[in-house]
Amino acid sequence: MRKFMEKSGILVWVLVAIVLALVLGSLRIGDQHIIPETLGRFFSTFSAIFSQFLGFSIPLIIIGLVTPAIADLGKGAGKWLGITAAIAYGSTLFAGFLTYLACATIFPHVLGSSLADAKEPGSALASYFVVQMPPVMDVMTALLLSFIIGIGLSFVPRGVLRKGVIELRAIITRLIEKVIVPLLPLHIFGIFLNFTYTGEAWGIMRNMLSVVVIVLILELVILLTQYFVAGAIARKNPFTSLLTMLPAYFTALGTSSSAATIPVTLRQARKLGVSQPVASFTIPLCATIHLAGSTSKIFAFAFAIVYTHGMTITAAQWVGFVFMLGITMVAAPGVPGGAIMASTGLLASMLGFDESAVALMIATYIALDSFGTATNVTGDAAISLVVDKLAGGHLGSEADPENARELAFDGMAYLDKVSVEGVVTPEERAQSALTSQV
Repeated sequence: MRKFMEKSGILVWVLVAIVLALVLGSLRIGDQHIIPETLGRFFSTFSAIFSQFLGFSIPLIIIGLVTPAIADLGKGAGKWLGITAAIAYGSTLFAGFLTYLACATIFPHVLGSSLADAKEPGSALASYFVVQMPPVMDVMTALLLSFIIGIGLSFVPRGVLRKGVIELRAIITRLIEKVIVPLLPLHIFGIFLNFTYTGEAWGIMRNMLSVVVIVLILELVILLTQYFVAGAIARKNPFTSLLTMLPAYFTALGTSSSAATIPVTLRQARKLGVSQPVASFTIPLCATIHLAGSTSKIFAFAFAIVYTHGMTITAAQWVGFVFMLGITMVAAPGVPGGAIMASTGLLASMLGFDESAVALMIATYIALDSFGTATNVTGDAAISLVVDKLAGGHLGSEADPENARELAFDGMAYLDKVSVEGVVTPEERAQSALTSQV
C-alpha cells in the first residue's frame, strides 16, 4: 500500500485528503467532533501558514515561468512558429469563451444557492497563529515585468540574463515539485476540514460534482469542434481522426503529462497523414503552448466558485481573465498541478479569490488533471493537421524541430552543461591561473 501511494502521484493524495477531511470532520461522538477542535486548529494553522507562503511564491512563480516562456517563443522566430502559436492561442481562447457561454447559461440552473450564506454550526477552526509573508511585489506587477523582460529577451539570442531566467525557471520548477505540490494534500485537508466544521463541505462537493460532469462534456465538445475545423481544412474525416488519436488520449489520462505523451501523440499524428517535418515541429511545440482543455477546466471551476460564493464579476472581467489565462497557460510547467499553480495569481488578482477559494480550485483541478491533459494533447494533432495543410507538408528552414523540442521540454539544455561548481569549469580556472602568471 505504501509503495502504491508513493507511485500514485499527487492526484491520489489529494483525493485521500479530501475524503479524510469530509469523513473525519463529519463524524461526531455525541455533540463533539471526532477530531477535537484543538487538533483541528493545528491543521488550520498549517493551512494558514502554507497559504501565506503560497501568496509569497505566486509572483516568483509568474516571473520564473512566464518570462522564459515568452523569451523562448521569440527565440524560434519564424513564420511557422508564429502561425502555430497563433492557432494554438486561438484554440485556447475558443475553449475559454465556449466555457464562459456554457457556464453562464447552465450553472444558474444546476448549482445550489450561494454558499456565502451557509451557517456555521459551532466554531470555525481558527489558526493558533499566522506568520505574515508579504510577497516581494503584487501579481500584476509580476505579470507586466515578465512580459517586458520576456519580450526583450526574445531579441537577445545569448546573454547572462537569458541564462539567469533559465536558472530561475529551474529553481521555481523545483520549488513547485519538491515543496508546494507535496504539501498541497495537507493544506487541502486543513481547508476541507474547516469546511466540514462550518457546514459548507457537502454543499460544495454537490456543486463541484455537477461542474465535473459539465466540464467533461465541454471538453468533448472542444475536441469535436477542433477536429471538425481541422477536418474541413485538411479534408479529413473528424470522427476517424479522433479515433486515431485515442491512444494519445488514454496515454495522457495515465501520465497526466503532455511531454510524456509526445512520442505517442507524434506517432498517431503521423497515422493521420501529417508529414514528418510538420509533426516533429508542431507536436512538441503544442505540448507546451496549447492548453485548451486546461483553460476550460480552470475557467469552469472558477466560474462555479464565483457563482456559489455570491461574488460579483463583470463580463469585462471574465473576458480579460480568459485572455490572460490563455497567455499564462503557455508558462505552465510540466509537473502535476503546474497549470493551476501558474494561474493562481490571476485567480487572486483578477477574480479576488481568497485562500480557501484558491485551495478549492487547486483540489478540483488536480482531481481532473489527467482529463485536461488528454484534451490538450489530442487537440495538438488537430493543429498539426491544419499546419500541415497550410505548409503543404514542408516547413523549410524557418522551423527547426530541435528548437520546438527544446521548447516542449522546458529549454533546460543549458543547465545540463553547467558544472556543479558553476559555469566556470576547473579547466577554465586552471587556464585563467596560467594566463595570470604570464
